[in-house]
Amino acid sequence: MPVFRLGPEPVFPPPDLSSEEGLLAVGGDLTPERLLCAYAQGIFPWYSEGEPILWWSPDPRCVLLPPDLQVHRSMRQFLKKKPFEIVCDRAFRSVMESCGERRPASSGTWITSEMIEAYCRLHELGYAHSVETWTDRGLVGGLYGVSLGGCFFGESMFSKVSNASKAALITLTAALGRRGFSLIDCQMPSRHLEMLGAKMIPRRDFLLLLTRALRDETRRGNWGTMRILDL
Repeated sequence: MPVFRLGPEPVFPPPDLSSEEGLLAVGGDLTPERLLCAYAQGIFPWYSEGEPILWWSPDPRCVLLPPDLQVHRSMRQFLKKKPFEIVCDRAFRSVMESCGERRPASSGTWITSEMIEAYCRLHELGYAHSVETWTDRGLVGGLYGVSLGGCFFGESMFSKVSNASKAALITLTAALGRRGFSLIDCQMPSRHLEMLGAKMIPRRDFLLLLTRALRDETRRGNWGTMRILDL
């Protein structure tokens, strides 16, 4: 399949025209308008420092449906001890920067400085959010992503201590389920996600779930002050 080169307008070709690896388009920019257009169609940017912007829509897609969340007994017992303070949107940039620290090539794409600035703009507009785990040592883990309608598009996680990112994701998934969210897009699979109940589904099924989720109202704003994680 051809890979499309994007022009100045924030539009994309249909996701089903992606290559076998999931690559759909090259170029464009990371303006809020283009990013929101991409996420609404199940497309996301993923590229390395020094490369042009690459846009992806893989098939199959890794998703976590809130009702499918699996928390093993040992993890439930661990969380009952309240080892972390888990909050939203207190330190969005710090979470992104921690997620973007260099890792082995096999573990994922480098989060560029360009992406950090772009998603911080989305955060300022109330569409991008961080979920953070804190201890008396400071910020020790968390995740960030984008929210549209009843879908949360997870982008990346990090941990400086054991179970920190897992606790953030479990807390977020349970909270979003209580608030009527129907879909968490995990993009790519990992053993960490699969243990929590994530699964691979065909892209056509993902896009159908996404279309339904986008009918819901977007919870735009600071999720900390909106108390999204509260019972």
